[in-house]
Amino acid sequence: MSTVVVLLGPPGSGKGTQAKRLVDVLGTPHVSSGDLFRHHLSRETELGLMAKSYMEQGGLVPDDVTVKMVIERISRPDCEEGVVLDGFPRTLTQAEALDGALEKRGQEVTVVPLIEVNDDEVLRRLTARRTCEDCGAVYNLLFSPPQEKGVCDVCGGSLYQREDDNPETVRHRLYTYYKETSPLIGYYFAKGVLVEVDGEQSVDEVHKELRETIKAAREQV
Repeated sequence: MSTVVVLLGPPGSGKGTQAKRLVDVLGTPHVSSGDLFRHHLSRETELGLMAKSYMEQGGLVPDDVTVKMVIERISRPDCEEGVVLDGFPRTLTQAEALDGALEKRGQEVTVVPLIEVNDDEVLRRLTARRTCEDCGAVYNLLFSPPQEKGVCDVCGGSLYQREDDNPETVRHRLYTYYKETSPLIGYYFAKGVLVEVDGEQSVDEVHKELRETIKAAREQV
């Protein structure tokens, strides 16, 4: 049975963390639009350079660029049994493109967990993130701080706050989420696949609720 999971939620809701844990349970790939963008950026591909300016400002990458990257990825053989999507789709245009691509493969979206976290908590979480300037390791001063303040545990490099993690940019990212992404809540609700999940629980509790949500959705197929 093919299982296609689309994780929705504001920035800082823990979609990436939960997606990685779900992969271990479902045995399907985790496809993150952010990871795909960074892959293309690091290789300075045409798509990567196009996406760069939008990402740095906390805005959304244009639909045609995003769709091309993601559809190419989920069309590979390892996604035949399903996929956990994190960060895609982010607009109605992307959602419709995803439905079309899945239909061609005889698949459809199984369930869309909406990980809900309030705005103040999003701001608190994201402004506490720090990244190693040398190896790229990520820390959170609230949940996973480094052993020594400002120093990476892995390589000893200096930690810094990324531009997209400062308060002003986080607020802009939230604005972008509400403007462009929140319509997906209605889209997937109308399809009967949206399920709300409390994202302010512990990481383990959110994971447990997601597993139960996906199991129930699969049993209904």
